[in-house]
Amino acid sequence: MSNHPAVLGLCDEADRLIEADEPLAGLQLRCGGDLPGIVAVPALLTLVRRTRASGIAQSGMLGAVDEGKPIAFFAQVAPDGAGTRIALSHWRLAGEAVPDSGPGESLLYQIAAVHAVLDADQRVLAADVRAADHDMAADAPALAGLAERWLADRGRPWSEAVDLLGVAHRQPLHWRLIDDVAFRLAGSPRVWRARLLPRGEAGFDLLVLADGVSEIPGSVSPEPAPAPPQGWTRLIGRDLAPALRQPINRIVANAETIRTRLAGPLVDEYAGYAADIAEAGRHLLALVEDLADLDAVEAPEFSPAPDRIDLADCARRAAGILAMRAAERGIALITPPDDQRVPAIGEFRRVLQILLNLLTNAIRYGPEHSSVRIETGGDVGTAWIAVSDEGEGLHEDQASRVFDKFERLGRTGDGGSGLGLYISRRLARAMGGDLVVAGQAGSGQDGGRKGARFVLTLPGRSQD
Repeated sequence: MSNHPAVLGLCDEADRLIEADEPLAGLQLRCGGDLPGIVAVPALLTLVRRTRASGIAQSGMLGAVDEGKPIAFFAQVAPDGAGTRIALSHWRLAGEAVPDSGPGESLLYQIAAVHAVLDADQRVLAADVRAADHDMAADAPALAGLAERWLADRGRPWSEAVDLLGVAHRQPLHWRLIDDVAFRLAGSPRVWRARLLPRGEAGFDLLVLADGVSEIPGSVSPEPAPAPPQGWTRLIGRDLAPALRQPINRIVANAETIRTRLAGPLVDEYAGYAADIAEAGRHLLALVEDLADLDAVEAPEFSPAPDRIDLADCARRAAGILAMRAAERGIALITPPDDQRVPAIGEFRRVLQILLNLLTNAIRYGPEHSSVRIETGGDVGTAWIAVSDEGEGLHEDQASRVFDKFERLGRTGDGGSGLGLYISRRLARAMGGDLVVAGQAGSGQDGGRKGARFVLTLPGRSQD
């Protein structure tokens, strides 16, 4: 709620909340309190009591849990007669991506095993452990223990509870110096990575991501990889991509800081320049990531890490990530029903990557005010998910070339690399499935165009 008026409340001399705007009133009731009644949010109650006892205004970033979801807000509490007056701002649901975040950032929220909300000093305000959502149940106790240590010692930075790899200095460290840092966690054999996403004055979102996923016993073996690629793609993907990510991300972050005027007032013209820089940086980063993925899927040692996943859930997540982009073009995303489940074997992150590529293409090249349908199903030993648009479809010669490397079907100026579908098919086949296209141009009953339909198949599994 950083762009909305502050949420106000009033407490009496007994620290009872007697007046409150929404959403503070709703939070008070959902946390088990009454209105009027003693402030039910522990961190806010502590701040209220401290202010009343000292007679001096207090402020800080606070966290709470609202219906199982961590939230964060900036609280300002000032004396008001015998009681106190509350003003809350920057109120947001933890995990809620800011409007300018793209599908890449939203994907991180989906695959994170832990999502924590940090204040400006990198101290944990709230933490949500979601390992069970991604079949990391074996690591759930270790991650839950980490969250407990964070919340039990809120006065210390998050990094002091883990073993950072390759970092000799202790906090305080600038967030860019430890963004994407690898660390080990007591009780877990994995290596984990920490992504820090700055949220202006509201602090940071901290996403804990698994650096690798263990193979599932009895799962399918990926198809043998071809001979390793040579030349410049291998050089960029293996050697340059890791070195380029951090400076490009820094360019984008600094440009966004300027664009959103977090560093101070700025004339509109220069804010527009900053927006152009940020967009160019994202485009460059996307090209780097495509080349890194190309190197990965063509490497002889490449092997995806199969998970037990639900294709219908993957479909709904991917649609949620791109919902805003679709709405900008008036495109309706039709997803499987909420109660539908399609069990499959595949790497969760890679399946989402494929779906995001298919949906992005459908939204980008489909007609405005049309529909994109995502359907799922399965039979004995096979699960499938299909993305269908209402565009022009593909002619037979285009369908035969659409999965070729660097193939863009004659399109120019759209910013694409021509690698997305090539990489997606390689990923699908490495997971023991395939990616095919149907619905060619002119194949409708009336001879008109009926759009393209891309179908991803994966090994199925029984309902469990």
